[in-house]
Amino acid sequence: MSAQNVHTPDSGTQHPDAPHADAQSTDAQNTDAQNTDAQNTGAPGVTVIGLGQMGSALADAFLTAGHRTTVWNRTPGKADSLVARGAVRAASVAEAVEAGELVVVCVLDYPAVRGLLAPVAGSLRGRVLVNLTSGSPEQARAEAEWAAEQGAGYLDGAVMTTPPGVGDSANMFLYSGSPELLAAHRATLAVLGDPVDLGPDAGLASLYDAGLLGLMWSVFGGWLHATALTGADGVPARDFTAVATRWLKTVSWFMTTYAEQIDEGRYPGDDATIDVQVAAIGHLLHAGESRGVDNRLPELHLELMRAAVEAGHGGDSYARIIENFRK
Repeated sequence: MSAQNVHTPDSGTQHPDAPHADAQSTDAQNTDAQNTDAQNTGAPGVTVIGLGQMGSALADAFLTAGHRTTVWNRTPGKADSLVARGAVRAASVAEAVEAGELVVVCVLDYPAVRGLLAPVAGSLRGRVLVNLTSGSPEQARAEAEWAAEQGAGYLDGAVMTTPPGVGDSANMFLYSGSPELLAAHRATLAVLGDPVDLGPDAGLASLYDAGLLGLMWSVFGGWLHATALTGADGVPARDFTAVATRWLKTVSWFMTTYAEQIDEGRYPGDDATIDVQVAAIGHLLHAGESRGVDNRLPELHLELMRAAVEAGHGGDSYARIIENFRK
């Protein structure tokens, strides 16, 4: 999910007032050295650069799975709890990169990634860079090209959960850029969540991420509108939500059916036509207006439906409305 909205990663840039590695206490340095000796499990070495909430959760999951885990953050103190659990605190980005076969980066944005790695580009050769930083598909593709120029493998990724969900196989981690690299490192990356391979186009993880976040916000909006509507008549949100989540399973079936229609470019109104949907949404608008609920969201849906009807497609399925979004 979006780094700025959900991941809360570290920016990856050095603030002039931030403490440097040589400011760490002697005890901390000794602990780091002990952890280097202690992590001898035989599992592939992993480096995590960026210890915001998401980066820390990633490092914690690797540690829990027994991986030799090296961490770096612009503010070294953010690594303290991980070091206490067995991580090795790198004194520099170069040291961090050189310590791991797999270099996982989760910072604020792609410029921050490049700013950190460009000065140590020579150390990337022969390693695999896994970029879990949020950005655009175009940025991801450019980063993949740059990594290849440095002799490094590259996977772009999207974390489809919040930090507490890292380590749960029920949550997806989307990867794109190299199916071969993902297959080679699947066991290691699977400790974070379920690795989903989107193919060789490095930009697809970012594109899916953007689309899925849009879907999430749309679902939230519809749920909140409906919860306000039913709540106006005294229905507790938890009671309505118990029914709503069951309904979403049926909606997912509609989506699967409509996806086939979209790919074929045909929209038969076998289940319910747009004309029927227009009549049905009128009841929603009336109920909302009667209860003082803001109806801007369903009014937008009605606008899209009416446009399809006016274009002569009232007898088609709701999937036809995708043409309203294609400009």
